[in-house]
Amino acid sequence: MKTIHPKNNFKSPKTGCRNLVTGGAGFLGSHLIDRLMNSGEEVICLDNYFTGRKSNLLQWVNHPNFEIIRHDVTEPIRLEVDRIWHLACPASPVHYQFNPIKTAKTSFLGTYNMLGLARRVGAKILLASTSEVYGDPEVHPQPETYRGSVNTLGIRSCYDEGKRIAETLCFDYQRMHDTEIRVMRIFNTYGPRMLPEDGRVVSNFIVQALLGEALTIYGDGSQTRSFCYVDDLIEGMIRLMNGSHSGPMNIGNPNEFTILKLAELIRKKINPKLELINKPLPQDDPLQRQPVINLAQNELSWEPKVDLEEGLDKTILWFKENI
Repeated sequence: MKTIHPKNNFKSPKTGCRNLVTGGAGFLGSHLIDRLMNSGEEVICLDNYFTGRKSNLLQWVNHPNFEIIRHDVTEPIRLEVDRIWHLACPASPVHYQFNPIKTAKTSFLGTYNMLGLARRVGAKILLASTSEVYGDPEVHPQPETYRGSVNTLGIRSCYDEGKRIAETLCFDYQRMHDTEIRVMRIFNTYGPRMLPEDGRVVSNFIVQALLGEALTIYGDGSQTRSFCYVDDLIEGMIRLMNGSHSGPMNIGNPNEFTILKLAELIRKKINPKLELINKPLPQDDPLQRQPVINLAQNELSWEPKVDLEEGLDKTILWFKENI
């Protein structure tokens, strides 16, 4: 039987482009691959499956435009590609703190290797950086011009500082070798295909609620986050790659919510009778996180469309079917 692949409304400005997506089996990477494949692009997925899952890509296995390579980006690789979407790196505290030295190597060596590949073949490269480069910010909300307040010695430093040096490498390659770069600072993102055990607040609350457990709030719940639904995030990523601005550029939802409000909202949607319990706030956990997205609005005509309630409904439904 012939496989029918889903379509969407995205039209790439350059059809038939060969794309390399590092970390392509992960949460964000697999959603990006869906968009690229649906638009008729060729895609090579590179992943070592530390946090990625082959099940996220089953719909594209055996498609003539799709290829998977099991590979760790800390090792060089030679490929012929037009665009590199460099997403490879564990992004949740549970995973990047599991082996902090490996995390730092992934950010530095992985980015170094991908930039070297981009230089050799003349490819455009997008770095998936993070709002964590701002640390526990002293400026709120956070514009791209803010240089951050990061603890270089803390348990989150492997990721925070790793992404900061990755950004540095990108701009040094741009200055020294005219490599065409795009640097995207990703704020909290959620949606289907998040790992149940990744330790992020949205997945934590949803999984606990579905299992009938008390929802765990770290700290007093007054700390804030801004939650962007994955479809909006991927749209911003694609527009940044296809645009003319190198970045860094914030991509995230500017609507700010306290952790307590999020917990109450998820509890209401799944089981209003569940208890909320408090535990100590982890070291260096940011107290505020909210992007200024004026640059993305002006340069990309981008802003998020999916509100938190709608996005949570879609995410809860996915978790109900997958845990």
